[in-house]
Amino acid sequence: MGRRRRAQIRKVQPDPKFNSIVISKFINNLMWDGKRSVAQKLLYGALTRIEKLTNEDGLAVFEKALSNVKPVLEVRPRRVGGATYQIPMEVRPARKESLAIKWLIQFARNRSEYRMEDRLAQEIIAASRNEGGAIKKREEVHRMAEANRAFAHFRW
Repeated sequence: MGRRRRAQIRKVQPDPKFNSIVISKFINNLMWDGKRSVAQKLLYGALTRIEKLTNEDGLAVFEKALSNVKPVLEVRPRRVGGATYQIPMEVRPARKESLAIKWLIQFARNRSEYRMEDRLAQEIIAASRNEGGAIKKREEVHRMAEANRAFAHFRW
């Protein structure tokens, strides 16, 4: 890990359909082997599928799901006198969004539906209703932070 200077934060171009940076970041995380058009078709197809299934705006359901999955606390390891403690800390806003996106995609890929579009749609719908794998992951992270609250005084 370099200590010279902070890594520059790159600006992400908004996606062409919704003009949203969050959607663009989601597409970038969903993409495999640089195939952006495939990732875009998957996400846009999932959003139209969500609209059909819930009779609500697909983008609104997506944003609700993302905000539900965002973690508030997480544990970070810290060495103190030879021992490593798991210290609960607040999550930075950019990391919250990044973790939420990664968890949604990860648990969508683990689902059993035949098409990725359907898996993604079902996971987003589940997350918007506070259920599903991504929500369980967030709860697990919060439980870990709560269990290690005794070490919060080691925070730096």
